[in-house]
Amino acid sequence: MSAQKSAPDSAKDNAADGLPPLREVIRRHDLSARKSLGQNFLLDLNLTGRIARAAGPLDGVTVVEIGPGPGGLTRALLAEGARRVIAVERDERALAALAEIAAHYPDRLTVVAGDAMEFDPRPHIDRGPVRIVANLPYNIATPLLIGWLSAEPWPPWYDRLVLMFQREVAERLVAPPGGKQYGRLSVLTSWRAQARILFDVHPSAFVPPPKVTSSVVQIVPRPDPLPCSRPVLERVTEAAFGQRRKMLRQSLKSLGTDPLPLLAAAGIEPTARAEDIPVAGFAALAREFAASGYR
Repeated sequence: MSAQKSAPDSAKDNAADGLPPLREVIRRHDLSARKSLGQNFLLDLNLTGRIARAAGPLDGVTVVEIGPGPGGLTRALLAEGARRVIAVERDERALAALAEIAAHYPDRLTVVAGDAMEFDPRPHIDRGPVRIVANLPYNIATPLLIGWLSAEPWPPWYDRLVLMFQREVAERLVAPPGGKQYGRLSVLTSWRAQARILFDVHPSAFVPPPKVTSSVVQIVPRPDPLPCSRPVLERVTEAAFGQRRKMLRQSLKSLGTDPLPLLAAAGIEPTARAEDIPVAGFAALAREFAASGYR
């Protein structure tokens, strides 16, 4: 997939919404990106519009956005018709810039000052459908996703995720069995959702430009994942991929029980390795491990 290149500088900040160009907003509020916060601001409004449209029709939809920064994607989501955006921002410097957007779109933008890792959007949601759309800070992207995929009960409170990741992480999310990129994150994602990479974003689209290409990924929850306990599935995949070069008859010994009966009951060859087992195989292993008395 070819990388999406940024538009020329003259076109980047064209604001069709009547708000100031993003570069002006950044200068006025002294919003230099901070590495400690995982910040890489996306300033190309054509590109933020493309991401917002990738979330599907937004009329009547509440969108949760993580790390809006100066608000480029926030503006696109509102311009594309989101009924309401709940934007969670840890950087206090960005709050004034986001307040200007809230004033421009009365009663449609709620800014929550806080840490996304500790934020539960559900008390802030009055009605659905709900989608999470975000250019995620790289340093918390994977933990946030795991939290959303671990939601209970399932199906979750959101109907879709449209998220920006480093390309390497995106490839792990969609990796099929049989390759080095297939791992615990691949299994959890594929078990509970359908994920696909929509398009790549070139480093030059960001300020400052990261050293890697990014990818926008769509993740749609499965209404009926294969039956098994999520904590047990996580325990089994942790053991299997923790020693991924070893055969399962060896790596699964860390479960504290004889793996051979588990593998036989799940219909898996003891000489297989973790990267060769499809999601259905891991779900079967999790069921058998739970049945053996694991709690």
